[in-house]
Amino acid sequence: MGLELPPTGDPEPPLVAQRGADAPPAADDSDAWRQTHLGRLLGHAMRRFDERVLELMAHDIEVPLALSNLAARGQVSAAHIHITRHLALNGSRLTELADSAGMSKQAMGQLVDQCEAWGLVTREADALDARARRIRFTAAGLAWLQAFRDAVTQAEAEFRAEVGAEVATVATIGLEIYAAGRPPRP
Repeated sequence: MGLELPPTGDPEPPLVAQRGADAPPAADDSDAWRQTHLGRLLGHAMRRFDERVLELMAHDIEVPLALSNLAARGQVSAAHIHITRHLALNGSRLTELADSAGMSKQAMGQLVDQCEAWGLVTREADALDARARRIRFTAAGLAWLQAFRDAVTQAEAEFRAEVGAEVATVATIGLEIYAAGRPPRP
């Protein structure tokens, strides 16, 4: 049973498909593994996905114009998406936000400072701890969050159209299992 790949316009299928996912690298492609290992492919795929999401958000008429212009000029990066992905709707402390995003508190603090200056988030007193501050979405930030949701939905649909529904479903299930650290079911 061979691996069928959807047509991509490329003259040859990817190296992994040519030799099979479980096969060791051939002697003549001893350096090719650096370009085709799973970690690198996942990194490229994530960058491509995030770039597409930002592009869609830059052209979304529901995004406040100033934020749309920042995204269109490349001032908003995938790093800023971490706040969009990880900030709880009821707000988060900086340490919670940094932990959730896998970033240092200092790096997240810089992103929050930028997003606060852009009007996406605000810092408020934490009702449970007078010493702490909670970061919350502003009204513009909630519009940004909805645009992010819409852009992710569109980018996912484009991914499904490009690789096929079955491959997209298998990839999603595999990534969910891997990201959760659970072994696959027998």
